Amino acid sequence: MRILVISDSHGDISSLRMAVERQRDAAMIIHLGDGEDDPAACAARSRTAHLKCVRVMGNCDFGSTAPLTAVVFADGKKIYCSHGHKEGVKYGDYALKQAARGQNADIVLYGHTHLPVNYYEDGLYIFNPGSLRSGEYGVIDITKAGIVCVNMKLP
Repeated sequence: MRILVISDSHGDISSLRMAVERQRDAAMIIHLGDGEDDPAACAARSRTAHLKCVRVMGNCDFGSTAPLTAVVFADGKKIYCSHGHKEGVKYGDYALKQAARGQNADIVLYGHTHLPVNYYEDGLYIFNPGSLRSGEYGVIDITKAGIVCVNMKLP
């Protein structure tokens, strides 16, 4: 299963549409905030209407009804999603990792810093796709062989 992971799109529907077109095999989109309504705007004008879309609220999503965090199950793996501002990720990821481990997550996703991050630590994949507004996004492939997180860049 392929998951398209985006964050910090800040209204950049054009880049979102381009990322979606480049990842035609994606079965799900996860938006990690700061533009969390952007997937709905994109779906109105593209093929994404049929895709499952998970979204969480970012610090710039004023008036949002999206949750601060979400737990998603994909192909038997548990994914903890947060924008990251409530966990203070600009000052470190300890609180974020603790929250994910408290949920027994296999993968933790976050945004907010606008910096791509991708590493594995003690059974947990820690992944930040970067800022879609800057052309950065991520892809997660979950297969029988394992989990692969990849940071991507639009041209």
